[in-house]
Amino acid sequence: MELTKKSYIKTGLIYCGIMLGAFLATNLILNLFISFIDLSSASKFVDYLFYNKALEKIPMYVIAIFSSLQLVPLVLIVMYIFFTRQADRKVRFINYPIALCSLVILIQVPSLVLLALNFILKLKTMSFFEKGSSSILFLYAFLDAIFTFSCFYFVLNSIHTKFVLPKYFPDGNISNEKGLFKVSLGFLFKIVYISVLVLPMFVLIVTYLISVDSATFHENTIFHLFFVFFIIFGLVICKHFISYFAEPLARLKEGTQRIAEGDYSHGISLVSADIFGELADSFNNMTNTLDVKSKRLVSVQNSVVTGMATMVESRDNSTGGHIKRTSKAVKVFVEELKKAPEYAACSEKFFNDVAKAAPMHDLGKIAVLDAILRKPGRFTAEEYDMMKTHSAEGARIVENVLHEVDDLQFKQIAINVAHYHHEKWDGTGYPEKISGEAIPLEARIMALADVFDALVSKRCYKESFSFDKAFSIIEESLGSHFDPKLGKVFLTCRPELETLYARFSQ
Repeated sequence: MELTKKSYIKTGLIYCGIMLGAFLATNLILNLFISFIDLSSASKFVDYLFYNKALEKIPMYVIAIFSSLQLVPLVLIVMYIFFTRQADRKVRFINYPIALCSLVILIQVPSLVLLALNFILKLKTMSFFEKGSSSILFLYAFLDAIFTFSCFYFVLNSIHTKFVLPKYFPDGNISNEKGLFKVSLGFLFKIVYISVLVLPMFVLIVTYLISVDSATFHENTIFHLFFVFFIIFGLVICKHFISYFAEPLARLKEGTQRIAEGDYSHGISLVSADIFGELADSFNNMTNTLDVKSKRLVSVQNSVVTGMATMVESRDNSTGGHIKRTSKAVKVFVEELKKAPEYAACSEKFFNDVAKAAPMHDLGKIAVLDAILRKPGRFTAEEYDMMKTHSAEGARIVENVLHEVDDLQFKQIAINVAHYHHEKWDGTGYPEKISGEAIPLEARIMALADVFDALVSKRCYKESFSFDKAFSIIEESLGSHFDPKLGKVFLTCRPELETLYARFSQ
């Protein structure tokens, strides 16, 4: 999906709505808690923490000025969302979680400055209780800001990386964009450490002090209540943090296993601007390079094999164009087999490998003497026996040529095509005289295309047959020469084969 200005603005507003909703929900829960237990009526700490007694000595105009400064981050958020150049839109969109969370936290900076200023101005006149309360309040506000940032960031970044970025950038490769703000692992560990450990422990201490100072609730009741709450909360945050690391690492592990199995086209579906996204992009670039080089190597191997097949054909002047025609015929045939319910168990790769192996079926003829291969008339019994050796010899040559090929399935298919394409369903073929389904399926497929081409092509010992006669001969040979079930599918390819051979005749 294309990243338009409308979708950019819409995403930004949704993220702002999520943060606002979380902020309002948190404050509502806090205020309800304070009101419900009525701590403020009996606790000086609560009075200090939640009712702005910490700022009572600062002039109102100073508070008003600092409060107005809280509008600056809001203006920056509006500018970030609504005022952006098209050239910067992609980078800003990727940076949304960290940018918006950082700007939101800036809203709390004026309050922190006021607390620090109040502490400095009143330091000499403060009582011991006020000094302690002011220090606690400042530390609480500071830790709360970091906690708020970490919660907002993890929520937005999870949504951003799991749903939004893959929607607009399905191919990944975004980590190398100029201008990205990449969150380091060290930074993530620090904010999670503060959020999961430091802030809860600090709140527990404050809660304990409140419970001691309060006549409303028994000390242990409140302390245990908060202790259980933050233990559960810490476990939830830790679980999310673990999944933040575990999920991309699991995908990387799966990717390396697929590469080890020879699937060089496998990529990792992880679109993120952090270190994991960068690692995924590097991994995908590596697999793309391996895939290109692997395909190039296979292409070279195929060219060598095709060259050898062409060389064989150039020696056999009685079968001009046979390899090219049979290869095309096999492609037509396997496309029809892919649609046949009887062969639904065969994979797409199997059929593609059969088509790729078809040009190799007569490689063994390179070992046959020219006097026999180029003979213009029919063979004697002795010559025919020598000609029949080309099947086994072809299997040996194919095995040697493809010795270093990693794709074992393709290698075995190519060997079988060369070795068994002259076997017959009733066991009267050669070289092994095997019958029925003992003949590999790929060889049975090749046999039909090979014989069909021989029937409709002119040879030194015969004229070409018409399509009617050729298909009639094949139909009559089902169950004797050919696999009957496979042959019926081949007969349905007649329109495509006639079109194919019409092009060859031109």
